[in-house]
Amino acid sequence: MEITPEIQDRLNLLSDKYAALGQDLVSYLDGLLHADVTKYWDYIQLDTLLSLQKPKTTYPDEVVFIMYHQITELYFKLSLREFEQLGENAGCTKAFFISRVKRINRYFEALINSFEIMIDGMDQDQFLKFRMSLLPASGFQSAQYREIEIYSTDFINLVHKDKRESLRTETNIEALFEHIYWKEGATEIKTGKKTLTLTQFEDKYKEQFLRLGEACVERNLWQVYKRLAEEDQKDSDVIAVMRQHDIHVNINWPLAHYKSAVRYLARESADIAATGGTNWQKYLPPRFQKRIFFPALWSVEEQENWGKGWVEDVLNR
Repeated sequence: MEITPEIQDRLNLLSDKYAALGQDLVSYLDGLLHADVTKYWDYIQLDTLLSLQKPKTTYPDEVVFIMYHQITELYFKLSLREFEQLGENAGCTKAFFISRVKRINRYFEALINSFEIMIDGMDQDQFLKFRMSLLPASGFQSAQYREIEIYSTDFINLVHKDKRESLRTETNIEALFEHIYWKEGATEIKTGKKTLTLTQFEDKYKEQFLRLGEACVERNLWQVYKRLAEEDQKDSDVIAVMRQHDIHVNINWPLAHYKSAVRYLARESADIAATGGTNWQKYLPPRFQKRIFFPALWSVEEQENWGKGWVEDVLNR
């Protein structure tokens, strides 16, 4: 085979690369010679991926339930990678900022637009039976979703709405964490005590959340936004992607879950409790939580009516 100038140029570059590492190029070429070619199924670990569904019952639709939650967690992981890049980019430009937040928005759009799989994609009788084998596990226990919240905004905005003003000057993340909004969503409706779901969740992830909260004081999305040039902060495209992120995470995503809960758990006589004992009736509707990542980007009227218009539109479709 002829060693063309193009091939020789690549060989020179490779030689320089490995010489800088104190390594021998010929040895690496031998390794390339003996290595097997990459196959699609090996590259994405297809056999492993398809073996990760472990239903606890024989009801076929439990696999739908498992796989959709696994897909959700994969999209969350993609989102977290974008947050990490934004937080680590000291000289973040407007173009980079918009492109990465758009990526996050697309991941959530994919999830929101596919949630009909959960709302209408399972047999109700099967769901109400196999769900009892999942106790006390709950989608409430998604640590990656909580991390997305922490990466998105200043921690005070995750505090329960009734405590935010009194804790506005508090800077200790652990003190704020004690009043984080989602704890109320995992208390027993009748007694007000922590559910086992919440206790297990905190036991496993509390320290991890606190560390991330500390790390994100200067690296969350709102702080990255504030480091943009003043004119870029006022840019309509920048504001649009930020507002869309707020809507997706704090309105559309909880609302999709609320529709699913209404579909499977709501009854005229008495609503069926969620598997983890979570208070889904009060926890999921956006108007009850008033969780807003970027209050400065919304008018007072928009904040007062947070989620109301979107809720009415979606639930009446």
